[in-house]
Amino acid sequence: MKEATVRQQVTVPLRFGDGYTTTARVMTFDGLVDGKEHLALGLGDWQRALTKCAAGGRPPLVRPHSECLTGDVFGSQRCDCGPQLREAVEKIADQGGFLLYLRQEGRGIGLYAKLDAYALQDSGLDTYEANVALGHGEDERDYSAAAQMLFALGADRIRLLSNNPDKADQLSDCGIDVAQQIPTGVHLSAANVRYLATKASHTAHTIELPLAE
Repeated sequence: MKEATVRQQVTVPLRFGDGYTTTARVMTFDGLVDGKEHLALGLGDWQRALTKCAAGGRPPLVRPHSECLTGDVFGSQRCDCGPQLREAVEKIADQGGFLLYLRQEGRGIGLYAKLDAYALQDSGLDTYEANVALGHGEDERDYSAAAQMLFALGADRIRLLSNNPDKADQLSDCGIDVAQQIPTGVHLSAANVRYLATKASHTAHTIELPLAE
């Protein structure tokens, strides 16, 4: 795999809508295979986490989070992306590690196509069927750049914060040692229950939905 390097890093104080605050070391990269502007946020004592891992201790906690403008920024309840992002930042800040913010909106199909897929979902298709109906793959995300970022950070052994088995498989195929996969919480709303159920049933996401009464 082509080697990427850290091109710049800067400290950014973060504040979320619920008042939670922390500080991130935000890093950019040269040499990423897809040419996109992905970011790594070093959270908590990430440097100590890397040192402990190198000495045989617990690996840093890492979440590759795919960009979701509607959920991350506008608080859309059609998905669970915004709450997952908020949860991940706090968990990683507590334990030391990285949030990789990956610019692959709509499972890699782009923002406009994602909204086109929403329109098809409103007519009855599920989240994967809608992507296919638009001529895309069910999930076009590629985590090769994420693996490059982790190697550049010295994080080739990680604990993966994700419900998605495909993330673990792709990172492992790229040479990242996924020592443990840790599921996120279940962020359920009336608007996203079908979306979450489809992820669990169709692509084996580790989401345990409450039983209907």
